[in-house]
Amino acid sequence: MVNQDTQQHVIQACRDHDVKFIRLWFTDILGMLKSVAITIEELEHALSDGVSFDGSAIEGFARRDETDMVAVPDTSTFQILPWRPREQAVARMFCDLQVPGGEPFLGDPRQVLKRVLSQAAAAGFTFYISPEIEFFYFKDQNGTEPLDSGGYFDLTPLDGGSDLRRETVLALEQMGIGVALSHHEAAPSQHEMDLRYTDALTMADAVMTYRLLVKEVAMRHGVYATFMPKPLADENGSGMHLQLSLFRGEDNAFYDESDDLKISTVARQYIGGLLRHAPELMLLTNQWVNSYKRLVPGTEAPLYATWSPKSHSDLVRVPEYKPGLEVSTRVEYRVPDAACNPYLAFAGVLAAGLRGIEDDLPLPEPVTAATDQLTADEIAARGLEALPGSLGEAIDRFEGSSLLRESLGDHVFDSFIANKKIEWSEYRSQVTQFELDRYLPRL
Repeated sequence: MVNQDTQQHVIQACRDHDVKFIRLWFTDILGMLKSVAITIEELEHALSDGVSFDGSAIEGFARRDETDMVAVPDTSTFQILPWRPREQAVARMFCDLQVPGGEPFLGDPRQVLKRVLSQAAAAGFTFYISPEIEFFYFKDQNGTEPLDSGGYFDLTPLDGGSDLRRETVLALEQMGIGVALSHHEAAPSQHEMDLRYTDALTMADAVMTYRLLVKEVAMRHGVYATFMPKPLADENGSGMHLQLSLFRGEDNAFYDESDDLKISTVARQYIGGLLRHAPELMLLTNQWVNSYKRLVPGTEAPLYATWSPKSHSDLVRVPEYKPGLEVSTRVEYRVPDAACNPYLAFAGVLAAGLRGIEDDLPLPEPVTAATDQLTADEIAARGLEALPGSLGEAIDRFEGSSLLRESLGDHVFDSFIANKKIEWSEYRSQVTQFELDRYLPRL
């Protein structure tokens, strides 16, 4: 399973750092991090043969019958966990999942992304991502009392999370995850960290690590961190804007010196694919009932499948070209939130863009006005397509997508729908405090 040299390198690293426990990580279909721990004495066996476990653990809420599965460590992801003790230290490796006999498990989100990346590679492309990930700190997990009343880019004393962010950035860098910048966001106690560009598989692993590490550091300081898309009714929610680009070798395939915006035909086709398939992608990029509370007018969150070189309320934005920095030419996809499964979301966004290139999709005219300020007549005249406004609408659009069934595979496609239908059904049966306050005294 792992070549002998790589296996010995990991074993030696464990000896050098006094590692006693190794956590083997993978995600379930909903993007929840799962872990099984082994001791150093079992590491050689795990690297050679993998570790068996009950495969129903990765089916989310739509669990099937128990079935044997094997977690195979990816030695390239070996890292020491900096928040654990240095003596008898703890390391981690992400795993690929197999069925007994060695075949890849079709329901493994990490391998779904690998398959779509292979399709990109066959077309000559490497896919790079830099996410801007927002989250909130609250005083505890039982409520939404913020740590501060700060706003965008505020500093002490309005920023109550600066030390938490500092400690988190240092820990991420110890694990080989680069942080381009971090700052207080617009809402009270809301924060953002931008992870430095890297290939999509490495970044998906990094997002999973980041979400856990943010929470671990918060817990050490007696507070709670959440990536819930919309925890505060009257404030902006937390998004995960994705900076996307395709490269051919060392060359940025999105750059074209002769274009007014300095973006290539490939970039325009890629954007065309995102716009065409955005409604069906929403179940992957915005997968929770709460995700759609963030996507409302007046919050700079996208409402329509539109693009712009400037506006921050559009689905796709083309950041302004910086002379001499051709490698930084990119497109920004603004609808995802920080609570999605990054493996499936990245796979879907890449599949849509590749389909746009393959089909030579035209890029419509950009929208220059803020879409949340357009009247219904103006929206109709421009022919703007609304993005799904609820989880139920997103399920319907996803369910009819031949592109995503093909890209994700039948197992993941059908299991994801089953999970989301359970969530939507449970949500629809709830009676909220809003309904009680509004209707009980009147009806």
